[in-house]
Amino acid sequence: MTGQIAIRSATAADGASCAAIYAPYVRETAITFELDPPGAAEMAARIAAAQAAHCWLVLEEAGQVIGYAHAGAHNPRAAYARTASTGIYLAQDQRGRGLGQRCYQALIDELAGKGFHALIAIIALPNAASIALHEKLGFAQAGHLREVGWKFDRWHDTGWWQRLL
Repeated sequence: MTGQIAIRSATAADGASCAAIYAPYVRETAITFELDPPGAAEMAARIAAAQAAHCWLVLEEAGQVIGYAHAGAHNPRAAYARTASTGIYLAQDQRGRGLGQRCYQALIDELAGKGFHALIAIIALPNAASIALHEKLGFAQAGHLREVGWKFDRWHDTGWWQRLL
């Protein structure tokens, strides 16, 4: 598919598309530590929650959602209110086109405009592609936690990347 690429604010109506993009990451990888893919209604609720205080953007091509970038609370305590956790997911056949960088940069710009100060990305390791994307967008490694996620019958590490706005 090739067509006009657009980035826009997500709505609850994007729940099914975002759930479909996310499901293979949940089922087939340790990139996310979720064990069961959320359905359309759950994803719509997540979109609404993100839009209330943070941001959720979708990437569209020819009217079809092919990826999304989102931000949410890093920690519920009040002092963390200007720090957000971020993430991005692309449809499996859309990786390697530079679209993730474009969508993620739009998310960063939105969050900066809303007065956020620090962004945190937690990356399941190893994940060279995600590390490269984050570092290209100005994130720097801030920590490494060993064996904190159990998925697919083994322990997984996470790396923490941070960007100050």
